[in-house]
Amino acid sequence: MSQPLFGKGNPSLANRRGGARAELESRVLASLNSVLGEPIEDCVMKDSAGNLCIETKTTLDLEHSLGLPGGNIFHQPLSVPFVSDDATLDTPAKRWGVDSGLPHVLLAGASAIRGGGVSAIGGHNAAMAALEVLRES
Repeated sequence: MSQPLFGKGNPSLANRRGGARAELESRVLASLNSVLGEPIEDCVMKDSAGNLCIETKTTLDLEHSLGLPGGNIFHQPLSVPFVSDDATLDTPAKRWGVDSGLPHVLLAGASAIRGGGVSAIGGHNAAMAALEVLRES
């Protein structure tokens, strides 16, 4: 069974036309090889023509195929997980960092403040905000 290798790349390079995909793959392989004891190419499966079984998706590909704004897997630029001293925290959604700006809609994924696609803290915090609203009513 093959395992995916994931890396958040360089949007400016990935979005250029022309040989961007090949250049991106080459840079990722070179970066991996710089810290490994043997070339990663020796460990990657090859197809019947001898090509590495690598699929590259650029930020543009992700935007077009999945509708991610700017191809950003975090849905928006990540922010510092702390609120500023002058932030208005007058609702559970704002206090928990899951305010979407829309009534009754909470951010439960990677774009939540203190979010993160792997940690699931966005979902936890959205649930906590929803429970707080229920307790208040």
